[in-house]
Amino acid sequence: MPTIDLTNSQRAILSALINDYQGTDAPVPAKTIAAAIDREPRTVRNQMSNLSALKLVESVSGPHGGYEPTDVAYEVLDRNPVEDPETAVLAQEFDRVDAVVDTITFTNVHHPDVCRVRIRFLESVQGFDEGDAIAIGTTSTVDLLLAGEVEAVEPSRNRILLDVARLETVDRDDE
Repeated sequence: MPTIDLTNSQRAILSALINDYQGTDAPVPAKTIAAAIDREPRTVRNQMSNLSALKLVESVSGPHGGYEPTDVAYEVLDRNPVEDPETAVLAQEFDRVDAVVDTITFTNVHHPDVCRVRIRFLESVQGFDEGDAIAIGTTSTVDLLLAGEVEAVEPSRNRILLDVARLETVDRDDE
């Protein structure tokens, strides 16, 4: 993986670009990225020239133009392009949300009362706040249920740290 040091602002811009691009597979305008990270479009455009020089983004001109991430951008953010992601059932404060979970990493499981996981999503996590109660259900390929409280939100990395209150596998009948 390339070692490119990005500022927090560059990382947030690149992450917002990839989030939107994966959902649309079309160039993403600076104003869309700016709205996602609460910045001015000119700030995003200024950073895009730096990211372009680093070979992390490509500019697409025209009426439907914008920016596209390169393969290197995915590598730098330690993400993989997903062509047909499977959506996990996620409930946030009892409201169902469709989200694509990229990875779930157990940060510690040494004590039965202290279990935390770092969950990375393919979408922005700006809708999450510390203290939110969430539950992530099973998918057709993963039989795991996680429930707990958001302990930290890392928007530039699309990750949350979850203090796990409940963790269980789901039994499925063999057919």
